[in-house]
Amino acid sequence: MHDVSNYQATVEWAQARDAADPLRAFRDEFLIPPHEGTDGQKADSVYFCGNSLGLQARGVRDAVNAELDYWAELGVEGHFKGRQPWLNYEDYLRDDLALVVGAKPSEVVAMNTLGVNLHLLMVSFYRPTKDRPAILIEAGAFPTDRYAVESQVRFHGFDPATALIELEPDEPNGLLSMSAIERALAEHGSRIALVMLPGIQYRNGQAFDLKAITALAHSHGCAVGFDLAHAVGNLPLQLHDSGVDFAIWCHYKYLNAGPGAVGGAFVHERHADAVLPRFAGWWGHDKATRFQMGPAFVPIHGVEGWQLSNPPILSLAPLRVSLDMFRRAGMHPLREKSLQLTGYLEWLVNTQLAGVLEIVTPRDPNRRGAQLSIRVVGGRERGRALFDYLMDHGIIGDWREPDVIRISPAPLYNRFTDCLAFVQAVREWAK
Repeated sequence: MHDVSNYQATVEWAQARDAADPLRAFRDEFLIPPHEGTDGQKADSVYFCGNSLGLQARGVRDAVNAELDYWAELGVEGHFKGRQPWLNYEDYLRDDLALVVGAKPSEVVAMNTLGVNLHLLMVSFYRPTKDRPAILIEAGAFPTDRYAVESQVRFHGFDPATALIELEPDEPNGLLSMSAIERALAEHGSRIALVMLPGIQYRNGQAFDLKAITALAHSHGCAVGFDLAHAVGNLPLQLHDSGVDFAIWCHYKYLNAGPGAVGGAFVHERHADAVLPRFAGWWGHDKATRFQMGPAFVPIHGVEGWQLSNPPILSLAPLRVSLDMFRRAGMHPLREKSLQLTGYLEWLVNTQLAGVLEIVTPRDPNRRGAQLSIRVVGGRERGRALFDYLMDHGIIGDWREPDVIRISPAPLYNRFTDCLAFVQAVREWAK
């Protein structure tokens, strides 16, 4: 844990830390939404919502315009000509994406969206039988996951009432201990076909130990998948080493790829050439023979074999820009700054706003990412009043029912002074 003894709740201290930040230049590569103050002057808002929608990088407009220019100048020949021909566009993102999630290049691909990828990979990795029909998920899972797994259970002819096992929180603030997962697998492991959990719980910000959960689930004969929507670009994941069978995620949060951006998928290399059921598409066919248009599907080695259709070039261009920044910054330096920023914000809340706010995210930095989930003391109505006040004053977080404000200092563009500004705004509201 970081030493909090040097923290100070002063503008001078926060500005000095920002000036000494080795990653400070990356903020200048983003467009910060403006906010108009009571004096009519516009200034940068304080943006803490990268856990929901990351900011636009300045390079995105040029990247998208370049593809539009190629389309205008080359037409269909843009697939084969230009600076980065469209035919192999997913290849331009693969290596940088593998670095972000700790995978081999053949294990990752940018394709579809999170919900689509979840269904596609469950076709391959949720193989229920009469004796082993169940899926283990968390109680209160994000609706994408909850709806997908329930519909898959029904599709295979089983009843969610008995084939959907939901892990109930066993720690305060809706947190799940590793012991709870162990108990569930000890009781139900022989019936569970798939363990499907989040990398980070969206409401309370708890991070899960992917490697430990995977090893435990595999010891009970279960396949393992993770929804990493809130973990990718936030934590330095090691997907290959974790041994997880598959994972899916979106790129519009910490990866800053834009609203509704193309999603991502991981399949461990041990399944690269496995004979698995899948919903096949022509873009997943062997590249060397794809355009022979033969009737027999021959999947590409690795996760690219799960692709369905041509990659959406205009949607992938922003992701390529963002991944370039992540490669230049490095996930470990970003994580180090994230620990410092989130630690400072936590310290400020605990020391300056005791009795006003309470943090529900785990205190242990190893059990969380950039997000701090916060409740206002006094109940939901006061919480909603504070959230509205913050938004009106240019402090942008997000609200999750029933009573949680999520504040996420993203290390690529957030600063220590942002954390202090949040606390100062809450203090003004609480007067």
